[in-house]
Amino acid sequence: MGHKLRTIDWIVTTMGHNLVTIDWNVTTMGRSFSWDFDYLSANYDRLRLAVRIYLALRIIQKIYYPILAVAGVPVNLVTIVILSRGKCGLSKCVTRYLVAMAAADLLVVIIDLILRQIPIAYYELLLLLDNIPVCNIHAVLLYAATDCSVWFTVTFTFDRFVAICCQKLKTKYCTEKTAAVVLGTVTVLSCFKDITWYFMLSRWYTLGNVPWFCDGTSEVYISGLWTAIELLHYILNPCVPFVLILLLNVFTVRHILVASRARRRLRGHDSGENPRDPEMVSRRKSIILLFVISGNFILLWALFMMCSIAQRMWYLGYMSFEPPLFVLEIGFMLQLLSCCTNTCIYAVSQTKFREQLKNVVKYPMTIIVKFIKN
Repeated sequence: MGHKLRTIDWIVTTMGHNLVTIDWNVTTMGRSFSWDFDYLSANYDRLRLAVRIYLALRIIQKIYYPILAVAGVPVNLVTIVILSRGKCGLSKCVTRYLVAMAAADLLVVIIDLILRQIPIAYYELLLLLDNIPVCNIHAVLLYAATDCSVWFTVTFTFDRFVAICCQKLKTKYCTEKTAAVVLGTVTVLSCFKDITWYFMLSRWYTLGNVPWFCDGTSEVYISGLWTAIELLHYILNPCVPFVLILLLNVFTVRHILVASRARRRLRGHDSGENPRDPEMVSRRKSIILLFVISGNFILLWALFMMCSIAQRMWYLGYMSFEPPLFVLEIGFMLQLLSCCTNTCIYAVSQTKFREQLKNVVKYPMTIIVKFIKN
């Protein structure tokens, strides 16, 4: 327990300036749902607002994270199965990107949500991990899976940008083979980049739900080189992907608006007629899928990205702003939610995906009915 208490003291020193240290140590050492609830109820008037919100969030997380895990694993598995069958009316290129995104999201749900966030929310489970010295390996797998999930979204957005805005390049780039090469390259680079976490972090888990969920080695705290490496990690994810997705969507929207106006003029806009354009209908469906996926990522990752930047600046000595820790907790909750929402997006925006989803849901019931009849 000694190394955990030292870590808590360090977190309080570097991050908890807006909290009462005594309150923070008590809340950090909470044991269960009932303990947190009783402590919040009994000491509500004496706690600062930030501590109240943090305790309330931690109570919510004890319910929210298990529900998200129970939903996230089957939802992503079903998505992978449906898309892999190739009956959703999507091109093979798009299908490959979406399957890769669902697979990466599934890994994040398992490695981050189930093996990290739930044990932090339930202290008893964290004690089971306490004696397993594999936190640095866990960190490598977690950050690699998260990088793949994020950068697969970027590559999909770029693929659709090329398909919509670069007609000459479309036939060469928007192919199943190119998608496989791009996804494989992103996976290898993500693993190679995140192997540095193995050397930056120790083997032991900590109680804190900060981006460093393992004890840092002594070199990390004092070395400018390791600080620069860590800062680079957070620039490459989520800052650069966030900016790229925003820019690609801006350019895509601009191209669509210009092309749509030109196409309407060519189809008799001057005569007052507005006939149905099959090409525009098809393009509109593709655009809706792109924008909803990209918008989902931007909305659910925005808070986490801002907190990550603020924390990195704080560690580097720029103390102008430090977000309360409960804001980071909300960022974690929204980020993990993004790994479970794509199936809903496909179901809402893709008619054939809805049909396939209904068949998958009905299939077990059909088997049960046949078994009962026989």
